[in-house]
Amino acid sequence: MTSEKLEIVQNEYLAGKVAFEGGQYAKAVQSLETASGLVDRNSRLGGEVQIWLVTAYQASGNTEGAIGLCQQLTRHPSLETRKQAKRLLFILEAPKLSIPPEWLVKIPDLAALEENQAISFQASPNADIKYAKPKPVVTEPVDLSQVNTKDNRFIWVALIAIVLILGGLFISY
Repeated sequence: MTSEKLEIVQNEYLAGKVAFEGGQYAKAVQSLETASGLVDRNSRLGGEVQIWLVTAYQASGNTEGAIGLCQQLTRHPSLETRKQAKRLLFILEAPKLSIPPEWLVKIPDLAALEENQAISFQASPNADIKYAKPKPVVTEPVDLSQVNTKDNRFIWVALIAIVLILGGLFISY
């Protein structure tokens, strides 16, 4: 592979990764397909490009294309590419779980907004927001004449039991 062709492949590969990470999946697929067409598919770089292409296919909604390419990559010469392809194939072929609509959170589509258009999420001036003040904790003084200070002999019973247990353990060894 010539240095010019390698540079084009690396530029398209990088552009595809950047587009994918930016959420532009169609552009990522286009760049990664270009890079995949120019690189030796059996090389380590070719495997990396194709793994990224699998994820871009899946993200853009082309699950069948992603599964097909992933199945091809399970026979790739690079061990690392084969491992990644097997992991991805397991995920892609996993059954889809159905989620009740009431469990989903609706997120508004902000793609139609222009970059310079600002959205204000401020409370309306008519809103009455009141904050509760914490109530002070009042402790009453303890009258010591009401406290039962009589010896209930529990401490002595517990100490004797501990001494007997430790003595029994000491003798058994």
